[in-house]
Amino acid sequence: MARETGAVSVVDGAQSVPCMKVDVKTLGCDFLLFSGHKMLGPFGSGGFYGNEEVLAQMNPAFFGSEMIREVHADYSTWNELPHRFEPGTPNVAEMIALGVAVDYMNKIGMDNIRRHEREITTYALKRLQEIDGLKIIGPTNAEMRGGLVAFELKGVHPHDIAAFLGDAGIAVRSGHHCAMPLHVRLNIPSSTRASFHVYTKKEEIDLLVNELNKVKTIFGG
Repeated sequence: MARETGAVSVVDGAQSVPCMKVDVKTLGCDFLLFSGHKMLGPFGSGGFYGNEEVLAQMNPAFFGSEMIREVHADYSTWNELPHRFEPGTPNVAEMIALGVAVDYMNKIGMDNIRRHEREITTYALKRLQEIDGLKIIGPTNAEMRGGLVAFELKGVHPHDIAAFLGDAGIAVRSGHHCAMPLHVRLNIPSSTRASFHVYTKKEEIDLLVNELNKVKTIFGG
């Protein structure tokens, strides 16, 4: 659809690349980006794919060494791809660590990771729906979502939920999750999100549900 209208397509792969096989050529996207810290790598690392034809038509937005081929008093020329978009000193240590994380995930097998993610998400969806007053945002079929569940708990602010769970050793995220327009459209101030990956166990989902029931009792009356 983007190509038909002459638009450039940019895919946020932060939630998908860490959990399933992704083929940018099959997708047909112009750009795809992902975060390293969501795939067992360090903060400050990530990946960026760009269609060569589109990149060749673009000028750099940031300037520094390596992105320039020649500099003269009256003109300059860009370096070849991908160097023209990589100014300055690269984040070497974090990228090496990201490579190790990718090797580790490939050793486990992306199909195995995706299978576990579906199983643990299915279990989480089932258990969370047992909590009276909890509303899941999005589909309740794990086949139609990634390894996370955003939800509301009637009468309790998501920040209070996150703080209470944090004291119990459970890390969740509260807020807009970089999707404020969606929250506005759904007419909710914010939400709580629990995320799962290859290391998540069913016992941890049970602990989450138990603590959410305590949250409901303490804050919800």
